[in-house]
Formats: sequence, C-alpha cells, structure tokens
Amino acid sequence: MQQFALEATYPLLRSATVRTPISTAFPLLFALATLATLAAPGGRGVSRAESPPAFLGGSAAPVPSGGSSNEDLAKKTQNPVADLISVPFQNNFDFGVGPENRMVWDMNIQPVIPFRLNENWNLITRTILPVLHVPPLAPGVDGASGIGDLNPTLFFSPTTPGKFVWGVGPTMTFPTASDRLLGQGNWSAGPAAVGLLMSGPWVVGAIANQQWSFAGWGDRATNKFLVQPFVNYNFPGGWYLASSPIITGDFSASSGNHWVLPLGAGAGKVLRIGALPMNLSLTAYDNVVSPDGGADWQLRFTFSFLFPKG
Repeated sequence: MQQFALEATYPLLRSATVRTPISTAFPLLFALATLATLAAPGGRGVSRAESPPAFLGGSAAPVPSGGSSNEDLAKKTQNPVADLISVPFQNNFDFGVGPENRMVWDMNIQPVIPFRLNENWNLITRTILPVLHVPPLAPGVDGASGIGDLNPTLFFSPTTPGKFVWGVGPTMTFPTASDRLLGQGNWSAGPAAVGLLMSGPWVVGAIANQQWSFAGWGDRATNKFLVQPFVNYNFPGGWYLASSPIITGDFSASSGNHWVLPLGAGAGKVLRIGALPMNLSLTAYDNVVSPDGGADWQLRFTFSFLFPKG
C-alpha cells in the first residue's frame, strides 16, 4: 500500500490536527440559510405564483389535491435540476479502507433548492455538507469525526429545456472542515454540468464537475474530476430501480492511483409519513478500480425530505 495514495482518498492520514478558523461559521450559516428558505412563505425558493412546471418547463399531468403522486415525485427526485426542494441525507459506508480494513462513514447533507430568476432561466442550488466519522486507518494514525469541506454548486437551467434537460454553472469547495484531518485545506472551484433525458419510466443522465485549488494551506494542490451517471427505472406507486455510481479522478495523486470506479445498483421508494413525502433508497457498489488503501465497496443509504409545491 502506498501511503500517498491513501492520503489522497482520506486526508485524515496527514499528521496535522489544526482546526480551520472558519470551521464553525460556514456550517452554521449553511444550516440557517437552509432553514430560512424552507420557512419562507410557500416553503419554496420558487414562488407559487411563478413556479415553473415539473422538470423545469415540462407540463406535469394533473394530480389529486393531496399533491404530486409518489411516482411523479420519484422522477423529480431523480432530476438534479427539478423544481422541487429536497433535503437528502446520503449515508455512505465505505468498507475495507486502509491496511486495517476499516469502515468509514460519510453522511452528505445536500439540500437542493430552486429559484426562478426570470421567465427564461432558473437557478438551482445544490450544496453538500459532509459529516464524517473516520477511525484510525493505519497504525500510528489518528481518527477523526466532524464536519468536512462545504461544496456548493449553482446550476443555471432554462425554464423550457425541451426533451433534454440541462444545467451549467460553477462548483466550489470551501475549507470548512471542523478538523483539518477531515478536509483538503484548499479553496477550490471549477465548472459543473448536468444533463438528462426522461422517457416513460426511464430517467437517464449524468452530473459532472472539475475543480482546481487556487488558495489554501493544504499539503498539495487540488485537481479533481467527478462524474455521476444515473439510470433510474420507475414503477407505479413510487418504487424504482437505480444506479448512480460516483466516479472520481484525483489527478494530483501518485501514478496509478487517480481513479475510483464503482459499479452497482439498488432500489428505492417515495412514500409519505403523514403529509410529508420522503424518498428512501439503498444501493451497493463494488469499487472495481480504486487507489491503494481505498475502499473495497460501498453501501449507500439515502433518506430525503421532499417539499413539493402545493
């Protein structure tokens, strides 16, 4: 096992333990902004009077007065730029990490909030705040638990996209980790894009971004690529099959340790607890390519709170 490759995947293997000066401010502002948006009149970033139709311009079929059907909501949750506020809690359990074959837990809190800019364009904000627990991964290496680096992404998407739904914009990473072992220690930014097609029960597309660091105190520069293809097949009643592996390339890692390539799938269902819609999914992925010391496989359990327009 190459120590450098393992550090590329889990930065806690670095020796520094200094806390970042902004580690408290950013998570607090993040939580307050999300709660304020959800508490606003109508509970949406897009006003009820001007809210775009389903899937950023496509007309939605009429549904009962109780709100969108579970099947309609399932498709919306699979569209990263849909006109739907959602607050997913994505729990990733990485198994077989490091020479001790440990399990790493990474819960990504990632609210998606749409805003109507004008009659032609929508803005969709997608922010990821990781909450991590990483045990000691190698002899003599400390573990850590806390908040990771904040990753907001802004997608600008046309209100009438046609059959092909798309969005483009910037993505950024802020060094907000509560413990420096849980973050890269860099300010990073780059382009992001999403595109998808919906046909009958199918929702197929991909979301991708590339980031480079431009400031910070990290041990090395950031040069990371991410693409997440997604394929979903929807059944009546809100059930669906899904595959959405997160493929990453770390081009600042040592040779032969750039890529993580998972393959797998799972299932999910949109249901209601009282009047509140929720989306639950469980998927598993085998890392057929990974850096030295990286995870062998991943179990992903996601539960999302959904706030459709009334």
